[in-house]
Amino acid sequence: MPASMPSPSSPPAHAEPVPPPGAILPTSGAAHRLRVSLLMAGSCLPILGAVLIAPVLPKMQDHFAEVPGAGALVPMALTVPALALGLLAPFAGVIVDRLGRKRLLIVATVLYAIFGTAPLWLESLGAIVASRALVGIAEAAIMTCCTTLIGDYYSGRTRDRYLALQTMCASASATAFFVIGGAAGSAGWRTPFWIYAVSLLIAPLMAIGLPKPTAATGAAAEGGESADTAVPPKRSFPFRQLAGICGLTVFGALVFYTVPVEMSYLLDDLGVTATSVIGLATALASAATVAGAITFAKLRGAPGPRLPLVFALCAAGFAVMWLADSAPLLIVGAVLNCLGTGLLLPSLLTIAMSKLDFADRGRGTGLWTASFFIGQFICPLVLIAAKSALGTLAAAVGLLGLASAVVAAGLFLTARRRSAAVAPLPQ
Repeated sequence: MPASMPSPSSPPAHAEPVPPPGAILPTSGAAHRLRVSLLMAGSCLPILGAVLIAPVLPKMQDHFAEVPGAGALVPMALTVPALALGLLAPFAGVIVDRLGRKRLLIVATVLYAIFGTAPLWLESLGAIVASRALVGIAEAAIMTCCTTLIGDYYSGRTRDRYLALQTMCASASATAFFVIGGAAGSAGWRTPFWIYAVSLLIAPLMAIGLPKPTAATGAAAEGGESADTAVPPKRSFPFRQLAGICGLTVFGALVFYTVPVEMSYLLDDLGVTATSVIGLATALASAATVAGAITFAKLRGAPGPRLPLVFALCAAGFAVMWLADSAPLLIVGAVLNCLGTGLLLPSLLTIAMSKLDFADRGRGTGLWTASFFIGQFICPLVLIAAKSALGTLAAAVGLLGLASAVVAAGLFLTARRRSAAVAPLPQ
């Protein structure tokens, strides 16, 4: 027990109870359920931005067919939010630490609705792409704030469980938003943009249902001190440690998004064009990601030592996809890979969060978020380049599998060296 904490046998009259090790806020009751629901809903908004309009891109292409450069600008309407999010999340993290998490989250959620619905009345394709970039800026703030607040409100296994839940919600919502976007798109390519207005319903609930975290409660979340005792001295920002996990996260995002982005193309290369089969494959892969995240939430111990096995599992899935000569075998490989990615994302995020103090949690979370979404943005570019060099998309996936295996081996050897370095000398 820290020396500055009062003895539990004789607490000062003014002191509040020290929160339990797993959380600084109650983990049951209506207020808790509302708080978690709002954080998960906010975390899904950037996913909505990434996939909602994908089904209507062909209709957009037809509408702007006479616009010079439409062949490049229309796809950018889908991808530019991820690029903006990746580039600006670190700055959002700095603002989070300086202005406060809750305030920025509410403002960004309102702006998300304004920028997201802008294409409903914009006629210029260039203006629509610009509005999509503004959506990415709002997403950067929303994602950084939601993840930071999970770190502020909870600690230990409780925090791990909600970071895993964040992955589960993101994976499930990606499939749901794709279906919703396709259904809404049947009424016209502009119709799906109305769905961005849902954030106007979420913002007031966030103002009511999310408590404002403080440095004292942040210290309590780390298993430290109560709100009425001194906050421990602030450590310097762990740039070096965070750089390693952020670099690994860029590669992890490549691995994470390969199946969602490329599965339909891989099936098409095998002669499968039926939308029912493609939809089934997507649903099974999404379910595997959710299963991986559930597994992560149930595992005990630090996630770092498991990373080599997680990357090895992802590599095995890619290897099966590379060698697959039929749709069922390809789906088996995709499920195996996505089971690994469901473990991978919360593992990387948990490791990053464990290195951050309250005062720097927004900045650190922003850097991690930027790394992940930069990886998402470059994923199709990397695979296109690999396909051009190797001849087939399957071979490009196999190369990514080989890279995943190399990363797994490197992490394993690094862990072995560190273990040997701290091992006690023989007597």
